Amino acid sequence: MIRIIFCLLLAFSTTVTAADNPRVLMQTTMGDMVIELYRDKAPITVANFLQYVKDGFYNGTIFHRVIYDWLIQGGGYDQNLQAKETRAPIKNEAANGLKNKRGTIAMARFSDPDSADSQFFINLDDNTSFNHKGNSRRTYGYCVFGRVVKGLKVAEAISAVKTEEKKGFGVNFPAKLIVIKDVKLLKGK
Repeated sequence: MIRIIFCLLLAFSTTVTAADNPRVLMQTTMGDMVIELYRDKAPITVANFLQYVKDGFYNGTIFHRVIYDWLIQGGGYDQNLQAKETRAPIKNEAANGLKNKRGTIAMARFSDPDSADSQFFINLDDNTSFNHKGNSRRTYGYCVFGRVVKGLKVAEAISAVKTEEKKGFGVNFPAKLIVIKDVKLLKGK
């Protein structure tokens, strides 16, 4: 009986936590995705992402790095391939216990662990090399702050587009621009 009560309490607490997670709708030129954000595990990162959403920052940005069945990255460049001006970088919360598994969203950054600002990527594989393993620059990892709960097929389709080399972007630049048309917080979240 105690075991049943414990299981019910655990199920209820998980449900309450999941219900409290904000969700955003990301509309792209290739389809829509719904992303659930883990505010309890990555509060700084989620607040940062939601502020960019509220400001309309992501609207009209592009996915500028796509690698088949590995990841898609966006949120930093406009359709003229100009870097958008961002707010100050945030603290890296990669030590939050979340893993860079297929379908998760994480913050992109430079070599400094605390250099993430607006860019994010969606994992299309279990990218264990991106997980937090220690506190050095090389082992700190990339902060997972949510997951795609609807539209993962859209992310997969984006990763499968033809790519080309583009000066300043490398060889994984989409041959045809993939635009993030709109990102908005879903009501009730």
